Amino acid sequence: MTQPAERINKLPAYLFAEVDRKVREAVSRGVDVIRLGIGDPDQPTPDFIIKKMQEEAAKPRNHSYPPDDGLKEFKEAVSRYYEKRHGVSLDPEEEVAPLLGSKEGVAHISACYVDTGDVNLVPDPGYPVYGIGTMFAGGRAAAMPLREEKGFYPDFGAIDGEDLKKAKLLFLNYPNNPTGTVATPEFFREAVDFAAKHGITICHDAAYTEITFDGEKPLSILETPGAKEVCVEFGSLSKPFNMTGWRLGYAVGKGEAVKLLRRYKSNIDSGVFKAIQYTGAEALTHEETPVFLDFLRNMYRGRRDVVVRGLKDLGWAVKPPRGTFYVWAPVPPGHTSASFVSHVLEKTGVVLTPGRGFGLYGEGYFRIALTVGEERLKEAFRRMQEAGITYPG
Repeated sequence: MTQPAERINKLPAYLFAEVDRKVREAVSRGVDVIRLGIGDPDQPTPDFIIKKMQEEAAKPRNHSYPPDDGLKEFKEAVSRYYEKRHGVSLDPEEEVAPLLGSKEGVAHISACYVDTGDVNLVPDPGYPVYGIGTMFAGGRAAAMPLREEKGFYPDFGAIDGEDLKKAKLLFLNYPNNPTGTVATPEFFREAVDFAAKHGITICHDAAYTEITFDGEKPLSILETPGAKEVCVEFGSLSKPFNMTGWRLGYAVGKGEAVKLLRRYKSNIDSGVFKAIQYTGAEALTHEETPVFLDFLRNMYRGRRDVVVRGLKDLGWAVKPPRGTFYVWAPVPPGHTSASFVSHVLEKTGVVLTPGRGFGLYGEGYFRIALTVGEERLKEAFRRMQEAGITYPG
């Protein structure tokens, strides 16, 4: 028998496997399962984007390999979007790289910088790909705890000195998955200064930038003076345009990082289908885009308010998140995150995500995804009320 590579053996166990098994069992029994676990938008891609894709897919010119460094039209559209949305000037040829979804860029950036024994600083709780990409590159992920008492921001002053000496990359993600926290200009200023002082490159996962509420202005870390010297930002069309399956994103900012990522990718993939890149350019610059994004934010805000109200009625004291389409809340005393999620599923048919799946410091919390309509969310909380699932005051 051929033995698998050590890096595959190091992959963490699939923490949601038991939950998935129970979901399948519930469905087989005819239970009406309400899935509030995965962060996959339930709404369709906007019509103006679909129409553009239909047009571009029909053109023979788009059926060949795209340029290794991406279509000029898409890179220029990303640049125009950043100028209009964030007041950030980007050179399309030097500071923009198309991605097969931002996830692959986040996963591959470590291969461009990390050697065996190097350290990456990763938020915990956080998106597991930050640490997995680090491990695949031969490095070690050092956790930066995101504690509630610190506003779910990392404490740069608490980072271990030895880890800091070996650190290559620092991963950030705001608006934050899973906590829903948004960044302030002051925090981004602190992060950029910290990275510049220690010779570290910031990798900012900006997948949820457009999903903010209550007057919050969507921020790019590149708005911070000096950020382009130390930061590469990963953007995605998945969440703001309901295009998760299309796999289109981009890396922007620090020219060195963009070039290294392009070089790496040219050796492992053949780029994004040209029709999708042309369509992505349309999505970022179309006249209907601001209207659609306002609709999207209002929809998720309404769902957020239903969830926050539902939790409060059951005894939870939660603050409404200011960004993303997630709500992060503590599990009741006596439960782990996994046991609570299993208990809710068994009693109500409602699927939640255990916080432990996002790291050690996610234990004690669970995540609700706002990816079903308001009536289904209300039904979920009605079931929880009937099942006596509450948070003791």
